[in-house]
Amino acid sequence: MRGLTGEGSARTPGSIQAVSTALAVLAALALFVSGCGAGGTGARDEGPAHSDSVAGAAATPSAAPSRTPDTVDAVRLVKDDPMVSPGVKRELKPCVADEYPVDVSYGNLTGGSADDVVVNVLTCGDAVGVGSYVYREQDGSYQNVFRAEEPPVYAEIDRGDLVVTKQVYEKGDPVSSPSGENVITYRWTSGRFDEEYRTHNDYGKVVGDTPTPEPAS
Repeated sequence: MRGLTGEGSARTPGSIQAVSTALAVLAALALFVSGCGAGGTGARDEGPAHSDSVAGAAATPSAAPSRTPDTVDAVRLVKDDPMVSPGVKRELKPCVADEYPVDVSYGNLTGGSADDVVVNVLTCGDAVGVGSYVYREQDGSYQNVFRAEEPPVYAEIDRGDLVVTKQVYEKGDPVSSPSGENVITYRWTSGRFDEEYRTHNDYGKVVGDTPTPEPAS
């Protein structure tokens, strides 16, 4: 090893080969560093390429979310509606504090650009439906396109159809125990609700007040 570092010493073939190998390694290292700095295809290029793909994915617009229906003042809507009977309007009063007996549903019934509004007006004491209405948005305001005011009545949205349930009472039935119900399905056709079909359901009569006799001892 002294022959490699001493001044004036003779260089053997092995030492020349070692120096040549070292120079080749240095040259290769310099070339590698230069290639990376010049934006070649080394490992450093994979980072920015991956970041660009992520940024591109993030910039891709996602599907538009479903629109949240705008809430309406259902009480004011019913009170200002000339198609609502005075009797229903009299029932529309607060039950507790400022809580009104109304159920409100939003959905697409008429194929308009905005959601339709279904309003059910109930009684405070026993929650019997006294009026059901459908309002359709037209030119920035809501128009009454359906009403049912034969109590007890209740309207709902079912897969794009309007379903109205009317309970049936026989003589002597208490308000809490009707004898059955008529279920009527309406569909919006040519600018109006047409009846599609109806079903009738009879409720079973269960006697709950009859005492059960004790077994004989």
